Amino acid sequence: MTYIVTENCIKCKYTDCVSVCPVDCFNEGINFLVINESLCIDCAICVPECPVDAIFSDIDLKESQKIFIKINLELSKIWPNIKNIKINENTKKWKNIKNKLHLLKL
Repeated sequence: MTYIVTENCIKCKYTDCVSVCPVDCFNEGINFLVINESLCIDCAICVPECPVDAIFSDIDLKESQKIFIKINLELSKIWPNIKNIKINENTKKWKNIKNKLHLLKL
């Protein structure tokens, strides 16, 4: 089991989850965060920290969100690690927008 960042994070990219992660398993892209499953210790501390409910256990994902297992796996190999909170000015604008997968920038 591991935790997966899903569609709600796209364009919002709150980084509250990063600040509580005891193993620094988050990686950062232009408008999305992913979890490196080889570093994640399944502690779930990040889940309640996400204000947009974007982080789920891989076993709890809805069928429509399972594509994010592969997305997290692949992008965590190429995106840099993030260890500190960053301010994103667009978070509130994108928080309640649905169906954002097409906006993911690689």
